[in-house]
Amino acid sequence: MFERTKAFCDSLLEIGLPGFDLVIYKDGECALRYMNGYSDLENKVKMNGNERYNIYSCSKVITCTAALQLYEKGLFSLEDRLSNYMPEFREMNVRCGDAVKKAEKPIIVKHLFEMTAGFSYNCSSPELKRAFEETEGRCPTREVMKYLAKEPLLFEPGERWEYSLCHDVLAAFVEVISGEKFEEYVRKNIFEPMEMKNSTFMLPDSELDSIAEQYRVENGENRNIGKNIFIYKFGKEYASGGAGCISTTTDYVKFLEGLRTYKLLKPETIELMMTDRLTEKQKETYWPKNNHGYGLGVRCPKGDERYIDFGWGGAACAYLAIDMENGISVYFAAHQLSSPAQGLRSMVCRFARAELVNESEFDRIYKDLREIHNYNLTY
Repeated sequence: MFERTKAFCDSLLEIGLPGFDLVIYKDGECALRYMNGYSDLENKVKMNGNERYNIYSCSKVITCTAALQLYEKGLFSLEDRLSNYMPEFREMNVRCGDAVKKAEKPIIVKHLFEMTAGFSYNCSSPELKRAFEETEGRCPTREVMKYLAKEPLLFEPGERWEYSLCHDVLAAFVEVISGEKFEEYVRKNIFEPMEMKNSTFMLPDSELDSIAEQYRVENGENRNIGKNIFIYKFGKEYASGGAGCISTTTDYVKFLEGLRTYKLLKPETIELMMTDRLTEKQKETYWPKNNHGYGLGVRCPKGDERYIDFGWGGAACAYLAIDMENGISVYFAAHQLSSPAQGLRSMVCRFARAELVNESEFDRIYKDLREIHNYNLTY
């Protein structure tokens, strides 16, 4: 069983992925754990399943879960103005070509989840650089938002979807609502309950060596770029809700199962999370729009029977998927930025579902690989 899924994953090594670690759960049981390739290309160290990775945007689902736990307690409404909790966002400016004007609309809390607040993903903007300088490289999570708020928005809040620092702001929002450091709240309310002992948003310097080698594709070649989070960690005290988590495959699938089985969030909250919220205007700038909608921080089903999972992915090729209908959780771990496999990794979820639920889907999977991805895989 799973021979086709394994063959697909192995084919990603052939196009340049250094290594991967895949786990598939069905109805609470591990149906497949399969890894191949190298965690250390230079020294030809094989994947062993214990690797810790910078999971980048797979962090976002953890951050949204943390915020939704507080929502369940009635501590805020999705329709609240962000400035009610973080006053620096009360008077915002919007960039209009070369000019800047005052924003006409407020940022609403729901905009942070939905990626519609108007922020950019410019991690080296003038104000963020100033935050680093004036905090002497510390960049405490909550403090950084006071600098970010001085950057003009790209558009009026709610106007369109834009992948951005929204979930970094959401992490600081969790600090305000909970009264705890974001990383501490997550540790107490997600990592410890789910026994995720190797996951953190604030890695001690002494544990840097525990991270797997990290690669970036440059001119078609894998270049080792060190073990630190690339770009997205602004300072040593900054917990990036959007890209700052470090985890293992074993840990992360526990998180997915915690969502699937309603241990972390109530059924009605999961339903809210995985319901498409985009307006027609917002869909114009949403790039996974051909197969998924977007809910509260996750891609989500929108009626296409091929894509019934919810989840997200990370910059270093990690990918998560939860199929509530069929009781399936999938996590694909890798550590390669600018990966040639980035556009293909989403097929892992479809392979898993076909293996477990409906083998007749394979013909359409191979057809979509050829037509959508221009990728010919024979089996």
